[in-house]
Amino acid sequence: MGRSQVVPRGGSGEFGPHADDTGCTVLHVDMDAFYASVEIRRRPELRGKAVIVGGAGPRGVVSAASYEARKFGVHSAMPGARAKRLCPHAVFLPPDFTAYTEASRAVMAIFRDVTPLVEPLSLDEAFLDVAGALKLLGRPVEIAALIRRRVAGEQRLTCSVGVAGTKFLAKLGSTRAKPDGMVVVPRARELEYLHPLPVEALWGVGERTAETLARLGLKTIGDLSSAPLGLLRSAVGDAAAHHLHELSWARDPRRVIPEQIEKSIGAETTFDVDVSDLSIIRRTMLALSGKVAERLRHAGQAGRTVSVKIRLADFQTLSRSRTVDVPTDVAREIFQLGWALFQAARPGERIRLIGVRVEGLLHADGTPRQMTLGERDHGWRDAERAADAVAARFGRGLVKPASLLRGDGLRTDANGSAPRGEGTIEPPARHNGGA
Repeated sequence: MGRSQVVPRGGSGEFGPHADDTGCTVLHVDMDAFYASVEIRRRPELRGKAVIVGGAGPRGVVSAASYEARKFGVHSAMPGARAKRLCPHAVFLPPDFTAYTEASRAVMAIFRDVTPLVEPLSLDEAFLDVAGALKLLGRPVEIAALIRRRVAGEQRLTCSVGVAGTKFLAKLGSTRAKPDGMVVVPRARELEYLHPLPVEALWGVGERTAETLARLGLKTIGDLSSAPLGLLRSAVGDAAAHHLHELSWARDPRRVIPEQIEKSIGAETTFDVDVSDLSIIRRTMLALSGKVAERLRHAGQAGRTVSVKIRLADFQTLSRSRTVDVPTDVAREIFQLGWALFQAARPGERIRLIGVRVEGLLHADGTPRQMTLGERDHGWRDAERAADAVAARFGRGLVKPASLLRGDGLRTDANGSAPRGEGTIEPPARHNGGA
């Protein structure tokens, strides 16, 4: 069970916007049901309906669900088939990570207008240190309210904000504030806020650790805070015991570190039925390479290492990669390298999942290009950038390789640092489509 399921909701009352925010200069801003909200923004007729982003097939996975769908028990990372049973009237939409990335950039730009100290955790959430903005913009709660107004007014999206003195408490606050609210954890009342919560609300406590602690009679954070450190060490080990003990006393010295660098960009898909037909696998890899290249160009990045991920029917996973001298953001080049890696792997069995990823990212501007003797002045890069321009004006899917015109039928599946995300740009953090 994740923290979002165990932290009590509601941002009103004694920990609401009118609480004492003195010294609470760390904000955690979390977009509400981000992927689903972006889809609803461009399809207003879906507002108020149960919307699920992800596949409904036998191997589909839920990336995000609107709050109307969550009332039926649907949540991210749930198998799509189960979500369909729980909420049969829901509207299922395929994920569009290019749209989510564009929306994320716009939201992060609002954050950076407030403070340069912005630490993105994923496309839909970030920590902000607003200590340097107090003289210009006012108290932390006023800054949080400003951010919420701008996100709503400029992006037609909602977000929830936790205001606290530490990253850990700010994150718990934003979870409790959902949806579309604000929670303040006053410095003088941190333990009063923290200790009644279940131990699962602590970072690092999953289902198994919670069961171990429960056998010791430690069910709340307050229980854990008063437990002898030796008892914790015997239960969860030295490092985890120290980590949990410190958090239980609201001690979190981590600072907001701006600009997490993207490490890789990739996409993958799980077939509804295991496949061995090389023509299907080839078309799938071509489509995935196109998705990756488009995301690279949108991010202004190019990469030197292309890797493929192959999951067989028996769940054995193979990975192969190749590094080249010149970075690329061209789908044709990514596909040629990826297909060669697939052929060299010679899996020879039915394939459950295939993925393509580009690593070793660099800024595309100023990246040297390898010229080939006899190469045309306008090649594949120019053609793909022209396709980007067409997509930006008229919508995606109008221009694609001829071999994909029969319909690739792809569904990109969870693929994260986090998902935790789906065919995503991966900062070193989770990516789950918004809580």
